[in-house]
Amino acid sequence: MSAQAQMRALLDQLMGTARDGDESRQRVKFTDERVCKSHLLNCCPHDILSGTRMDLGECSKIHDLALRADYEIASKERDLFFELDAVDHLESFIADCDRRTELAKKRLAETQEEISAEVAAKAEKVHELNEEIGKLLAKAEQLGAEGNVDEAQKILQEVEKVRSKKKDAEEEYRNSMPASSFQQQKLRVCEVCSAYLGLHDNDRRLADHFGGKLHLGFIQIREKLEQLKKTVLDKQERRNQERLKRREEREREERMKRKSRSRDRDRDREREREKERERERERRKRRSRSVSRERRRSRSRSRERERRRRHRSRSRSHSRQSRRCSSDGLNGRAESRRSGDREAGEL
Repeated sequence: MSAQAQMRALLDQLMGTARDGDESRQRVKFTDERVCKSHLLNCCPHDILSGTRMDLGECSKIHDLALRADYEIASKERDLFFELDAVDHLESFIADCDRRTELAKKRLAETQEEISAEVAAKAEKVHELNEEIGKLLAKAEQLGAEGNVDEAQKILQEVEKVRSKKKDAEEEYRNSMPASSFQQQKLRVCEVCSAYLGLHDNDRRLADHFGGKLHLGFIQIREKLEQLKKTVLDKQERRNQERLKRREEREREERMKRKSRSRDRDRDREREREKERERERERRKRRSRSVSRERRRSRSRSRERERRRRHRSRSRSHSRQSRRCSSDGLNGRAESRRSGDREAGEL
């Protein structure tokens, strides 16, 4: 890659697709199904294993550093859960590698001379020490490249101790087998990258393997897969907690609403009771006024009856007096006529 291409890629990685107003690049968003989500999370096996003997070639989906920059900017504002897609991708890839590892082990078991369990255990111990030496040497080379010479020296001292253990283990393994069988190369399959390792590999070969791009790439993929799984679990847990919190808030709000509605109903009932009491007081007042009116009417009727009775009584008294007066008058006139008649007779 030329210096100009590297600079362009660096600008894409830092500023995203809209760094120079190129609208044609903005037509594909990082959320598009055609974009590799593993690439956005910097863990696509096609990128990591590029240039190794297990180079997978170009990924079938879109890889663009500018889209990765867009994703990193957007992921700070909200969770996009692209980790789920990346986990599915890496799990499928690792499962395929593990199947190849098991097939390689089966082929070795079919082609190599069968040995007893005790000898196999001793050979396995030599392989484990070889792996430890290779890892330590790779680590020491990395520290030396970074300028950390003191730490690299300490690692080399540990390598010498492991070499001494390996020498003893090889001696035990040699004594447990015939000389002709011991000279045969005993292979094993690397559990990380499924590459073949020899029992008699020298330190340089071990360091090249364990510090090589292929082995480290598989380690990176496997570690990234575990990290993504943990991230997914954490996000799911956080999301479940947020859902639980929102549900509790809704339930609390619902309880508050129910309490509010209950208080409103109580107030409404109290107002209704108050209105009913007010109506009852009004009815009582009306009944009281009605009773008062009735009493006044009754008293009025009583007085009227009394007045009428008195009037009738007076009327009867006047009638009797009138009749007496009339009777007396008639008697007086009769007496006068009789007196006149007598006087006329006498005359």
